[in-house]
Amino acid sequence: MGPVWAMILKEFLELRRDRRTMAMIIVLPLLLLVVFGYAADFRVDDVPTRVYGPAAEAVAADLRAPFDVRDVDTAGTERQARDALRARDAGAVVLTSSSGTATVLIDGSDLFAAQSVASAARASEGALRPRVLFNPELKTSWTMVPALVGMIMAFIGTIITAIGLVRERQSGTLEQLAVMPFRATDVITGKIAPYFVLAAFDMVLVTVLGCLLFGVPFAGNVLVLALGAALFLFTVLGIGVLISSVSQNQGQAMQMALLSLMPQILLSGMIFPLSAMAAGVRWIGYLLPLTYFNMLSGGVMLRDAPLHSLALPLGVLAGMAVLVFTSAVLRFRRDLAPTAPRAARRAVTAGSAR
Repeated sequence: MGPVWAMILKEFLELRRDRRTMAMIIVLPLLLLVVFGYAADFRVDDVPTRVYGPAAEAVAADLRAPFDVRDVDTAGTERQARDALRARDAGAVVLTSSSGTATVLIDGSDLFAAQSVASAARASEGALRPRVLFNPELKTSWTMVPALVGMIMAFIGTIITAIGLVRERQSGTLEQLAVMPFRATDVITGKIAPYFVLAAFDMVLVTVLGCLLFGVPFAGNVLVLALGAALFLFTVLGIGVLISSVSQNQGQAMQMALLSLMPQILLSGMIFPLSAMAAGVRWIGYLLPLTYFNMLSGGVMLRDAPLHSLALPLGVLAGMAVLVFTSAVLRFRRDLAPTAPRAARRAVTAGSAR
């Protein structure tokens, strides 16, 4: 065997031992194939629609795709229509009248669905008059800025936390903390608190600049967005801690962090609409925390969504935060506890007391 073949064989053997790199080489192409094959579709064929007004039944019978009629109410009013759109119970509401005219109120915060409905209304040759709410000019920036807030927090929370903790492990700092009289929750909380503050500062900065530079409205309650952001941050910081616990060096931590972030960016509805994805891919999106933060930030900033309509994303983010953070604490304790026998802890405590 020549030196070149020996070198090639050596590289293959090293790659085979590096399971994380092998996973990235295999998983990443499959992920991109699935995403761009099944999810990369900007066309929305089914938009949940309600039809209100005296001629609701007759108009509903004539509606075709993308209108997906879910409710027909001859006593429905414009106020009820706006409330349904604000709570995202519908993507469009057709308001009929006894004179034969019909107006389509469209939720402009869902950009691609709104574009699809507006195009269908314009093609009706005057039978349907479109009126877009919450984003009247259908500006892309108005829907992207709330989503970018979550993406930036996910990047900072996951990558910076994972790399920072791995760097400390490589330098031996974490092992020194393990023999101190601290609990795993104390160590993790103390370590991630600075990242939490920095990510929260970036969130405020991006939100304010987004509103000032792009004219994005902030119609809802700041406290609701702050609560959702805190739950989301706990989740992504916990993911960063979990990644750091299974990484041996900063390169591995970066690889795994990017692997965890890419599905969130592509499948959370931020770039491609969830409603246009194939069912199997869409369910992957429903497992990602960024999906629920996008629902929350768009609802608060653009639609002033009522609290009950945001209960689902808030509840899911709270559940994810508890699950991920508990897993991170358990994993962290399992890694460090064996190197920190109780006798050593007691000795350190006694020494500190003296």
